[in-house]
Amino acid sequence: MKYSELERAIKKTTNCKFFRNGRSHPLWINEDTGDIFAMSYHGSQEVKRGTLNDIIKKSGVKLK
Repeated sequence: MKYSELERAIKKTTNCKFFRNGRSHPLWINEDTGDIFAMSYHGSQEVKRGTLNDIIKKSGVKLK
């Protein structure tokens, strides 16, 4: 899955939104839980498995 696809799914299915720019990654916040997680500026890059699992857990996104 690419970062752009993940971002689209997060915007569509969760109560998460862009929080602020971090040092090297944009930070997003899950407004339901208060969890903050980092995404990437590289929309066409594949998300590594561990990173994807972390983002899924913190964002609460439901993937197909």
